[in-house]
Amino acid sequence: MEVHQFPCLSDNYAFLLHDPSTGCTAVVDTPEVAPIEAALREKGWKLTHILNTHWHGDHTGGNVELKREHACEIVGPARERKGADAIPGMDRAVSEDDVVKIGNIEARVIDVPGHTLGHVAYYFPAERKVFVGDALFALGCGRMFEGKATQMWNSVSKLMALPRETEVYCAHEYTLANAKFAMSVEPGNDALSARAKEVEEKRARGEWTVPTTIGLELETNPFCRPHSDEIRRNVGLVDADDVAVFKETRKRKDNF
Repeated sequence: MEVHQFPCLSDNYAFLLHDPSTGCTAVVDTPEVAPIEAALREKGWKLTHILNTHWHGDHTGGNVELKREHACEIVGPARERKGADAIPGMDRAVSEDDVVKIGNIEARVIDVPGHTLGHVAYYFPAERKVFVGDALFALGCGRMFEGKATQMWNSVSKLMALPRETEVYCAHEYTLANAKFAMSVEPGNDALSARAKEVEEKRARGEWTVPTTIGLELETNPFCRPHSDEIRRNVGLVDADDVAVFKETRKRKDNF
């Protein structure tokens, strides 16, 4: 599978996924039509699928126009709070363990609710890649707009259980701000300190910090690390369970 990543809107990324054996091409989420059309022209690819991760407008805003232009199939989450109507133009609703094929390339759907109630991720095991929308970020995770902390922690835990080498494609360039917060709750994490410096240097050069990997997030992302003694001390929950630490960490990020 070939992956072509490009920016949309102010801080979104979109991703074209291409199967060279069949010519099929999917875009993960549709933040903005013009950059997607430009990327398709640049690569010479024909759009056959849209894979939506959740219902927010900066992820589905281009669905209808792209479908009208390309007659592509729109795949999206089955369990959003508005049901099938949540995803504009959706042809197929998917949930946990459903298989989505882009030509000969297969993705397994993972339910990752919390940011929204129906949020899904698309995991390509043979390619060692996962497209997570706003469920997980480099050094962060999505706000809990609709779900509860237990739900969101379970979703993050599912992603954490993927092989460490799995590349994680998240939908926003939030890493610099996330790094500053992460350092506030776990400043003694040497791997995090090194990563924060690298992120600052990359962003100063205008470079992207996405994709990341599961292994890197396990070592440095505070939302993957509620077991950390240092994080527990800094959020005042030394003896609490992981869900409580995750919830308090997310609350502090919301107000950081």
